[in-house]
Amino acid sequence: MSNSFKKRILIVDDHPMMRKGLANTLEMEPDLEVIHQCEKAEDVLKILENDKPDLLLVDVSLPGMNGIELVKNIIFQDSDMKILVVSRHEESLYGERALRAGAKGYIMKFESSETLIKAVRKVLKGGIYVSDSLNEKLLMNAMHGKKEGSVSSIDILSDRELEVFELMGKGKSSSEIAEQLHLASKTVETYRSRIKEKMDFKNSTEMIFHAVKWVESEHKL
Repeated sequence: MSNSFKKRILIVDDHPMMRKGLANTLEMEPDLEVIHQCEKAEDVLKILENDKPDLLLVDVSLPGMNGIELVKNIIFQDSDMKILVVSRHEESLYGERALRAGAKGYIMKFESSETLIKAVRKVLKGGIYVSDSLNEKLLMNAMHGKKEGSVSSIDILSDRELEVFELMGKGKSSSEIAEQLHLASKTVETYRSRIKEKMDFKNSTEMIFHAVKWVESEHKL
């Protein structure tokens, strides 16, 4: 097939092996080609000044600006850009945020190659791709409103604060969170303080308890 018929795709992920795996899967398809692979959001924004891929595959956890913020920035500049978020983060935790930011789909990294290609093709055709479980959750939220209480208060957290809160709920220490999110330990402590203040927790023990309960409740959906 001539290159002129191929859909041009940009991948942004901070793990080289993941970028390579995604690129290999996509380029096995005769009508898809990966034209750029980036590690950081800032690199993507520079590329988009001079080029417009047909589709962006974006991870959530990136050094510096995270994936959700990157989606917001891109959509602000070009509301028609097609973006599919491909992340290790649970869809129940980040899928709705990604869609609100302007992404056209969300898929977990552990999904099969066939599911990835299905998601890519649906977004390229102008559709929205989410799993059946997230689609059902979104419909229920639309019909009945979000649940009251501590779970809905998560919405007041920024995207980076939510990442830190999630990892606390998974039992990660500040140093482990810092390493995973490519942040300084002092920065993680700042995020923890903001979370505690925003959600009105009396102390760190209460904050961690609610983080654990929240992660457990979201994973059951």
